[in-house]
Amino acid sequence: MKTESLVKKLGLQLFFTGPTLVAFGVTILLPFLYGLYLTFLKMENVTSVGEFAWFNNYVLAFQDDKFWTSLWLTIQYVVYTVIFVNLLGFGMAFLVTAGTRGQNFFRAALFMPNMIGGIVLGYIWQFIFVKLLPNIGEALDVEYLKYSFLGDETQAFFTMVIVTVWQSAGYMMIIFIAGLLAVPRDLIEASMIDGANAWQRLKAIILPLMVPAFLVTIFLTLRNSFLVFDLNYSLTGGEPYNSTELISMLLVNKAFGESSNYGVAQSEAIILFVVVAAIAWIQFHFGKRREVEA
Repeated sequence: MKTESLVKKLGLQLFFTGPTLVAFGVTILLPFLYGLYLTFLKMENVTSVGEFAWFNNYVLAFQDDKFWTSLWLTIQYVVYTVIFVNLLGFGMAFLVTAGTRGQNFFRAALFMPNMIGGIVLGYIWQFIFVKLLPNIGEALDVEYLKYSFLGDETQAFFTMVIVTVWQSAGYMMIIFIAGLLAVPRDLIEASMIDGANAWQRLKAIILPLMVPAFLVTIFLTLRNSFLVFDLNYSLTGGEPYNSTELISMLLVNKAFGESSNYGVAQSEAIILFVVVAAIAWIQFHFGKRREVEA
């Protein structure tokens, strides 16, 4: 009887979780393992016959200064986007849950940029930075606006940050709205009776209870920022002088570009995976600890 019960329980688990496990294995696990296998092959491109090279691709990856330069640039991009996307998203969520008139309209309007695809979004903002703003600068005789922001290395980098924040903040706003609406109203009302001002309520009640929402939004922003490609491709194309070539674009260019080196590119992709996984684990670990303390 005990064996039959165990078999029945196992059968029920496979019935409900089996399709998900198969889909996970086929779409994620097997491609990842195959990609890991490719890092041990010397391949010029995806169609060439690979020669077993052991860890030579990883050695070449660690010696690739361009890879580390691009990774450091991506980390800077991630830091800026994580901070500003979450600050702006939380600020917008706070405003549209304050009971102001037309707040449903503003929620929809602020969310709309997230509906635009990265390729289209990049070309739209490229037109703004290359054509529209310089024309406005010429018409108004504003020296700072007369020249394209995409022609300067530093300014081109921050144009990507600006566009990313503009696109992603609305999505994070929705998550923050859910967190704000889950804050018990009786706690807010009790604190108001006790004489707490708006800043004290925000610091002592709202923010601690919003930690789970921040865990989700920071993780999503980290992932999206590290893996961004479409916006980088369409907005700057890595220019000027490859100064805005983020890590995903570098890996695609190395794997499929003119000077392709598929094995090394695959190894660098695995290194990127380890870096992102480590950062995400640290963020999740300390975030959960902060959630428990709160």
